[in-house]
Amino acid sequence: MPRRRSSLPIKSPWLRRITQLVCALTVVLVLAAIYTGIQFNNLVKDKFEGQMWQLPNVVYARPLILSPDSPVSQQIVLKELAELHYRQVANPVSSGEYSVSGRTVRLIRRPFVFPDGEQPAVQVKIRFAGQGVASMSDEASGHPIGLLSLEPRILGMLDDDNTEKRLYMAKDDMPETLVAALLATEDRDFYQHDGISPLAIARAFMANISAGHNVQGGSTLTQQLAKNLFLSRERSLTRKVKEAYLALIMDYRYSKDQLLDAYLNQVYLGQNGNDSIHGFALAARHYFALPLSELRLDQQALLVGMVKGPSYYNPWRYPERAKARRNLVLKMMVETGSLETDDYQRAIDKPLSLRAQGNENALQPAYFDYVKQSLQEHGIDYNSGRGLRLFTTFDPDIQQHAEQSVYNIMPQLEKKTGQSLETAMIIADKHSGAVSAMIGSRNPTYHGFNRALHAERQIGSLIKPAVYLTALSQPQVYTLATPLSDRPISIRSENDELWSPRNYDRQYRGQVALYQALAHSYNVPTVNLGMALGLGRVTQTLSALGIDSQQVPQLPSMLLGAVTLTPLEVTQMYRTLGNQGKRQTLYALSAVLDEHGSVLYRYQPDGEQTVDERAAWLTEYAMTQVVEQGTARYLKTIVPSRTQLAGKTGTSDQGRDSWYAGIDDSQVVTVWVGRDDNQAVNLTGSSGPLRIYADFLKRNGYRSLDTPQPDQIEFADYRSDANGFLQRSCLGQINLPVWNISGESQDDCLTPLEDGLNDLGNEINEAGRQIGGFLRSLFN
Repeated sequence: MPRRRSSLPIKSPWLRRITQLVCALTVVLVLAAIYTGIQFNNLVKDKFEGQMWQLPNVVYARPLILSPDSPVSQQIVLKELAELHYRQVANPVSSGEYSVSGRTVRLIRRPFVFPDGEQPAVQVKIRFAGQGVASMSDEASGHPIGLLSLEPRILGMLDDDNTEKRLYMAKDDMPETLVAALLATEDRDFYQHDGISPLAIARAFMANISAGHNVQGGSTLTQQLAKNLFLSRERSLTRKVKEAYLALIMDYRYSKDQLLDAYLNQVYLGQNGNDSIHGFALAARHYFALPLSELRLDQQALLVGMVKGPSYYNPWRYPERAKARRNLVLKMMVETGSLETDDYQRAIDKPLSLRAQGNENALQPAYFDYVKQSLQEHGIDYNSGRGLRLFTTFDPDIQQHAEQSVYNIMPQLEKKTGQSLETAMIIADKHSGAVSAMIGSRNPTYHGFNRALHAERQIGSLIKPAVYLTALSQPQVYTLATPLSDRPISIRSENDELWSPRNYDRQYRGQVALYQALAHSYNVPTVNLGMALGLGRVTQTLSALGIDSQQVPQLPSMLLGAVTLTPLEVTQMYRTLGNQGKRQTLYALSAVLDEHGSVLYRYQPDGEQTVDERAAWLTEYAMTQVVEQGTARYLKTIVPSRTQLAGKTGTSDQGRDSWYAGIDDSQVVTVWVGRDDNQAVNLTGSSGPLRIYADFLKRNGYRSLDTPQPDQIEFADYRSDANGFLQRSCLGQINLPVWNISGESQDDCLTPLEDGLNDLGNEINEAGRQIGGFLRSLFN
């Protein structure tokens, strides 16, 4: 029987090899796809289920706190509302709006998470009288309000290592119209597709052909998110394949709302200097200086339109182009049914309403250095990327006034000396120790060496109040009227070197009253007093004021300021003195909240009475005489005659450093002027930093000292006798405070008869001395 031939063709060897090769390639591609899928899956999981972004820390200024009878004027409140970008309207109906009617301000305070907890929006009526708040009430209930905090201004972001900035906001907290505009423009089938959409690609292709240019993209929001999170901006087929693969995985693993939440906070929307703006929440503040929740529909549409190209549609640089793109977004909303035609017409008629162009948050580098230092001291990692909320004591208005004074006066000082100079300035609250402003350089915006924190310079005569405070702490021995020797002296040191201090004017007065020696900053009486007290005792006083005793050399020259301190340390010293001897650490951080709003740190006052308040009060009084009649009397030319200010000028050896420390009833201010190379600047404390301080007072205002007079302090009359000694006298012309040790009222001044007899005796003694001198000259 013949063999039946097969009907199947016999494959040729080359065809079999091709088939095998194709099968092998298919297996390889499938394995590669599986391997890549596993890698991409892990990548997506790590991102979405770990820390998706390095969130920067948001730094806030101090809040403006109002209460009935608080000395905050209507002008100050309106200025604060303007800085917070509240909108003035006829009748406030939304948060961030206010109205003014005569001496009454009505506003709806924005909701805000304060360190004490979240506070909702509240509609408040504030009535003013004079220069303060008269009353406040809740308009909804009519109940009086005892305390109201306006939300603090955002100073900026604190994050050394990351230039990608964002303010995270959950998708459910964003305006629904913003989400509708984004979907209408970028991905209308977002909730229907599986991460990629061939229909969207086709629709975009037809729209671009119809418009004659690229007006719509074909990538889904999920693809865009994949590119932004994981891929470069490279334009290639390989990147598009990766993008699609990642989008499929992301869509499979996570819900649409999760993906949309990530997109709304990841999308790139422009630049702020070296920092990139990501997410709609931060973009709202960058372009409009408003919370996202307060943007109008047209403003939301502008941000959505910028998704396509933040540089190309930059509204400051290309306003017409940006406006056209905004209107196109609004038109697409009409097409998708998410916007009515009438609303569309009203929206396209709106101006762009951008904030003033420039860096929204002009960082204060010196103060931010201080905040970083404070965080480190409290063990808080500000580079964790957790998005901490840092509440500070920074006062933008005080900082502005300080900067203006530096910009105004420093050129005058440089012209006067013929040199390039540097400066540092610190302003702290006298009562709380809160540091409200700081300048670390001749250029306050300079990012570099912070002289306010790190410049250790000799303080010169700024040390003298500590010497006099030490003396006045011994009321049995010293009073403000105690005579001090003002005659040439020489002191031999342990290494047999001779030190001969001199007064700045090279004059000697024989003797001066203690308070006059401080007022006029005489060196020789100060050295005599300090040596009588003992260097160790003066060092103990410096330590009580907040200075590390290890920084104080036990040499007689320390009595004239041969001690190196930073401006911050000087401020600490004078703040303790101005706070009636109650030492409290200066601080910049009031609270730190984590990303969930939980308190990580809250400032707790650490006040301690380290110096007797009566001795501190007497020393502060003596420092008022520095202003009244001494080295800071220039201030009397700019303040009313009855205004009381205290202060001290300081000049280090050879004029290398010039200082002024000033105290009014609310603030302690330290100003330093000098050179980084430690060369002489030919300035004294009164001719240099005092002028900056005076200019600051003109701009910022001041409060006359009103420190309560402690128990056992009373005033007494004095007059000079023939030898220049101050004597208690009922007919005296000098009125000085004294520490009545017994605490009992006493009148130990001389009666008119006793006073007259005393004067007569002094005159007879003087006549006798003159006659004796005349007779000796004859015989000689």
